[in-house]
Amino acid sequence: MKQILISALLAGVYASAFAAGEAKNVIFFLGDGMGPVTVTAARIFKYGEAGQLTMDTLPRTARVKTYSLDAQTTDSAPSMAAYMTGVKMKNEVVSMSPETVATPPGKDATTGVSNSINNCASTNGKSVPTLLEQAISNKKATGVISTARLTHATPAVTYSHICNRNAEYEIARQAVPGGAGYNTALGGGIDFFMGGISQYWVPFNAAGSDAAKKGRPDGRDLVSEMKANKYTFVNDKATFDAAPTTAGTKIFGLFDQAFAQGHMSYELDRDPAKEPSLAEMTTKAIDLLSKNSNGYFLMVEGGRIDHALHGTNAKRALVDTIAMDDAIKAALAKVDLTNTLVVVTADHDHTMVFNGYPKKGNPILDIVRSYTDGQPSKDADGKTFTTLVFGQSPNRPSARADVDSATALGNDYLQEGTIKVGNGNESHGGGDVRLHATGAGSSIFKGTIDNTKVFTLVKNAFGF
Repeated sequence: MKQILISALLAGVYASAFAAGEAKNVIFFLGDGMGPVTVTAARIFKYGEAGQLTMDTLPRTARVKTYSLDAQTTDSAPSMAAYMTGVKMKNEVVSMSPETVATPPGKDATTGVSNSINNCASTNGKSVPTLLEQAISNKKATGVISTARLTHATPAVTYSHICNRNAEYEIARQAVPGGAGYNTALGGGIDFFMGGISQYWVPFNAAGSDAAKKGRPDGRDLVSEMKANKYTFVNDKATFDAAPTTAGTKIFGLFDQAFAQGHMSYELDRDPAKEPSLAEMTTKAIDLLSKNSNGYFLMVEGGRIDHALHGTNAKRALVDTIAMDDAIKAALAKVDLTNTLVVVTADHDHTMVFNGYPKKGNPILDIVRSYTDGQPSKDADGKTFTTLVFGQSPNRPSARADVDSATALGNDYLQEGTIKVGNGNESHGGGDVRLHATGAGSSIFKGTIDNTKVFTLVKNAFGF
């Protein structure tokens, strides 16, 4: 009886501290692969040991468990799906029920385009509703932004349902209102939809550009179909700047400037005259979505943090983390926190770690210099090494040589690792990630929680 009374009292305190439906708007920032070491290294890189990122200033914090239904270390699809649906699912599965099997897509026999044939049987699992779909059903405006391609796992989770994340040609058609394969739970469509490269949205053309050669074997021109659905299409900085944000406008953007990379440019390489920043996309989305009197849901992904970490290129990962933090800062300057919830988190960790005992003020990307005498530290073979290293890396020579500062601080330096892997194949890490929150309904984010619990908390804040 005593325990029941205590539980009832705590429930009353919780209810008085948080009212469901506090948040009219939700902005969900997702740094793909942005684990605690990446955040700390980015802070030191930009602001020094005693400095602060904007995300560090948010008053509510939590630790988030990231494991998937079938793996200690998750991939981006089920980890983001846990945030967006509250359901644990298997690696590679996009917003589907737990029993769904991640059946890989196939190659088109005529064109040779890989991953263009959807092999997900209709009996292979069921779709589960996402926060974005629930926002639409509650007549809110919606936005999806990513520096990765729009059909990549993290953005795809918000608007599509598929048994395997690699079926990106199928994922794309789920976003086109009225077309074959459209996800009708999206109603009239996502209002602000912006990310990298067009190959999944344009027809295959063997004699065309690289983008066309990798295009759709079914011949559909999804860009034209989106335009026919009254979307303003943007594909460079000029058209982005010119796109209106008046009430009722819908904007669809694909940026091919970094087509060879398959996504938008890394921030370190971005040409500001040709490609908008993540902060610019975020503020434009807010300008548009805020015209809806019922509120909005906006998901913003810093997708290329993950790609740089996979490639063990710490410098680009840190610069992209700062770009995401700048987007958070820009958003906070525009919104009213009395009715807007801002959540910042990551879907998973990576294997990057701090190494040695560098002195305070030593550049985070540099070789380790001892805090005792400022001299370069040496390994057991008398060789210098960098502060940041990876558990896995393509850069693991059979016999280590000295690393000099000019090399370590270069844009293209790949940090060394313990396990040698192929280029771009460093794995995710399975550790907990950080969550930061502020604004309406943010008081409930605290403690160590499962990633599925984040969905519940955001949904409660929305009052769904």
